[in-house]
Amino acid sequence: MKEYRSLALIVIAIFVILFAGAYFSPTFTEQKTYMELFILMGALLFIFSVLVIFAAIGFGSFTLYMAVFLIVVMQMYGIEGAVIVTGMSYLVWGSIFAMEVLLFYNGLKNARDWFAKRYTYKSFQREYVAFYPMLWVASVFLEWIPSVIYKESFLKFSPSRVLDEMKEILKPN
Repeated sequence: MKEYRSLALIVIAIFVILFAGAYFSPTFTEQKTYMELFILMGALLFIFSVLVIFAAIGFGSFTLYMAVFLIVVMQMYGIEGAVIVTGMSYLVWGSIFAMEVLLFYNGLKNARDWFAKRYTYKSFQREYVAFYPMLWVASVFLEWIPSVIYKESFLKFSPSRVLDEMKEILKPN
């Protein structure tokens, strides 16, 4: 964490200087220019943060694609569009991962093969942590609600059991 302290201080200093420039500028045009730079730096920080998160999860090739896509979306629709795209990417990607986990949890052999073919234990664990909330959302929508509607019993979902079973199936790497 100490190696990132100087980077964080530099980023904070840039924002403080830009905000001070906007606050102390004598004309409205100068204030507007500083605020536009402030917003641009925030947008760049957002893109960089998303890229770091995707790269940390282990998706280097997807990170580059997402960076280009976010830049295009930000140019067309602004920071709100980039936030929406990032949120939708998380929801779609997380939903697919969560559905596969639920299929695996319920003993489907194809789901087991899918994970064995695409993941190591470390990469699975990263996605498991990143999409943990989506596991519960998928469980509610795919297990609990249908069982209530059709008055059937349902299995109690235990994400920790999935993680333990994956440790046995996937090779540590």
